[in-house]
Amino acid sequence: MITFIGEHTCKLDAKGRLILPAAFKKQLTGSNPDRFVIKKDIFEKCLVLYPDEEWERQVKIIRKKINPYKKEHNVFLRRFFKGMAELMLDTNSRLLIPKRLLDEVEVDKDVVLAGQYGKIEIWSKTLYEQIEVDDDDFAGMAENIMEGLVDETDE
Repeated sequence: MITFIGEHTCKLDAKGRLILPAAFKKQLTGSNPDRFVIKKDIFEKCLVLYPDEEWERQVKIIRKKINPYKKEHNVFLRRFFKGMAELMLDTNSRLLIPKRLLDEVEVDKDVVLAGQYGKIEIWSKTLYEQIEVDDDDFAGMAENIMEGLVDETDE
């Protein structure tokens, strides 16, 4: 699995295209490095861009958990897949992001691409700059999440 490293501020052109930063493009691997799936994030007001292979991995995880004969599962699937789109890098390393998705997360021109584990978040620059977690809160979060983990090299 790819871990995208870095944050990059970009500008959308008039058609809603953005250039995928070279640093992220270098990190792409797999058989379809120019294919992506984009959707609105479940928890935050941002878009999530998955490389093709990572998207397939996510779908496999969901398939293992879903029973198509349970109403709640069908509602979840409908909501999870709602509004998603397939994207391809053009010859100039640009991605055309559907306007309806950009509108949903209040992106106009300036965006921040934030590398994550297996995905790239696409934020309105204004909203991204408003994200704040107090240092003490973050330290407590890290302690709770990482508690009990042992470095594999120590074993």
